[in-house]
Amino acid sequence: MTSTSPFAATAHEGTKLAVQQVARFGFLAITLLLLIPAIGILAVLVIEGAPGFSLEFFLDKPRDNGAAGGIATALVGTVWLTACALALALPLGVAAAIYLSEYARDNWLTRTINVAIVNLAGVPSIVHALFGVGAFVHFLHFGKSILAASCTLAVMTLPVVIVATRESMQAVPKAFREACWNMGATRWQTIWRIVLPNSGSGILTGLILVVCRAVGETAPIMFTGAVFLRQQFPSGIFDKTMALSLHLFTVSTQVTNVPRHVPFAVALTLILVVLSMNALAIWFRMRLRGRKKW
Repeated sequence: MTSTSPFAATAHEGTKLAVQQVARFGFLAITLLLLIPAIGILAVLVIEGAPGFSLEFFLDKPRDNGAAGGIATALVGTVWLTACALALALPLGVAAAIYLSEYARDNWLTRTINVAIVNLAGVPSIVHALFGVGAFVHFLHFGKSILAASCTLAVMTLPVVIVATRESMQAVPKAFREACWNMGATRWQTIWRIVLPNSGSGILTGLILVVCRAVGETAPIMFTGAVFLRQQFPSGIFDKTMALSLHLFTVSTQVTNVPRHVPFAVALTLILVVLSMNALAIWFRMRLRGRKKW
């Protein structure tokens, strides 16, 4: 007579485990399939664009309508636009998230604001560009400048910052707030000392998404402050500037006799800028997460 262990899996449990294994490998296969296009795109850019990389490419200004020279002014302009957009979007987005998460009641006004945020996130970038022209270039008289383009990018990326910050703040245990209130802390002291520090990783997640979108946008900056060819570096927020995304579009579609490696080199540089900024934000986010005690 064969003895059976009381802890042995039944036939039903064995079937469930087999289904879980199949689902696990299926999701793994889907994930790997999603990586193939990204790896392929990056490989093409490296193969075609790496020959154009040199010190002169990054330090020289463009010549011959972008067919020769480097990308120095476009690279500096991209940093200007992204930094100014983040300086505008992060404080406003975090402040709005604090209100919606910690102060606002669940009423028709709050629900309307939430719907507006969701709708704003789905507006095409070209519509944001036209709004930027009307609101910042003409109505506020910023003219076509870094400030007008950055304000347009900030409006476009605000929903990402608000949603990411609000979700991160709501993930902080309510017991943390109650402990502070029981110690006599005010609502703002609780937010500043407890909620925001423990929401840092979520805020940085929104920062990463904002950088990815702001660096790569073309239409909003094309109408509000970016120009195709400019030899001078920007000296202030009211100057016009070049940008990598617009430079890539122009040398790829509008300029003739461009060496084959130039558009690929510009595209690869654009990706490297995004990856560098994201890597810095991810590293900082990991340090913040490591300090959490819950």
